Amino acid sequence: MPFRAHLRVLLLAAMLSGSVRPVPGPQGPPPDQPDRSLTPDERVGVIEALGKALQEKYVFPEVGERMAGRLRERLTARAYDTVSSAKSFSRMVTDDLRAIAHDKHLNLFYSAEPIPVAPSGPLPPPSGPNPFAARNFAFQKVERLAGNVGYLKFDAFADPQSGAGETAAAAMAFLAKTDALIIDLRENGGGSPGMVAFLCTYFFEGWPVHLNDLYWRSSNSTQQWWTLAYVPGSRYVNKEVYVLTSGRTFSAAEEFTNNLKTQKRATIVGETTGGGANPGGMERLSDHFGAFVPNGRAINPITQTNWEGTGVAPDLAASADQALTVAYRAALGKLADTSRGLMIDRENKEALAKLQK
Repeated sequence: MPFRAHLRVLLLAAMLSGSVRPVPGPQGPPPDQPDRSLTPDERVGVIEALGKALQEKYVFPEVGERMAGRLRERLTARAYDTVSSAKSFSRMVTDDLRAIAHDKHLNLFYSAEPIPVAPSGPLPPPSGPNPFAARNFAFQKVERLAGNVGYLKFDAFADPQSGAGETAAAAMAFLAKTDALIIDLRENGGGSPGMVAFLCTYFFEGWPVHLNDLYWRSSNSTQQWWTLAYVPGSRYVNKEVYVLTSGRTFSAAEEFTNNLKTQKRATIVGETTGGGANPGGMERLSDHFGAFVPNGRAINPITQTNWEGTGVAPDLAASADQALTVAYRAALGKLADTSRGLMIDRENKEALAKLQK
């Protein structure tokens, strides 16, 4: 996605939410953009601007101070003087930050295309086509597998108010009559906590369920996320749900996984997730450099912890490429114990036999 379109997605998310969204990391333009040489003044300016942003906004103030101090020490020691490549400089500084904070959302990025200045005050209504809409809001596949097992794959949690809610509801309507569901988040990099709550709602009934909290340093406040009173269509309750994960499952995708795991509403199958639980936003540092600075942290209401640095561990461990097979076999095995009619029972038995071969 071109960087201007990428920035527009971030600004649109902020406008719709009224706060900063947790978005996939690392942020920034694609790695195949052209490189450029840095001047000494440019290096100094980026480090000073980044240090100020970390001190003022990083979710843990003492860690922000340490990172800012370390960057200035490295600058004084002329550690960056031999780095003329903008891309190499970004990687080196990011590594220095993460060595202290161990925060996978933290990222300094370079953009060959000038980074536009975000407008001050209320954001204007977006113009032109929504980049997420053109990609079907990252929903990749919805399918009925043999044995009446549903399969849903989507690779980002787009904001439900952007139109993605309608796509998600349509997917859940298609899956409503299946007897078990596999949700594939192996390539999902995260996104909107609003979509997390929207989709989680389908798997619960009765009183609202407290899913997750987000603490924000900027306001010293905690934002609670609960299941919603209403979602379109039928809820997917009293049925087995499996969530597929990999090391690429990140941020809001980890929150969704953790929510269902701690509420004992799903079986997690695959690999331990990436380990990014600190949401934040983009900071423009110069014409060609920006940073993603986490200014919040997730707090699970059951464990009072989050998955930062550790990831969410699976219930059934499997390599990423085998996770679907393992989950599908588990779903068919459970469904084999129930009678759902001659045709479905035969279909289930044949599908299970194929997997066992």
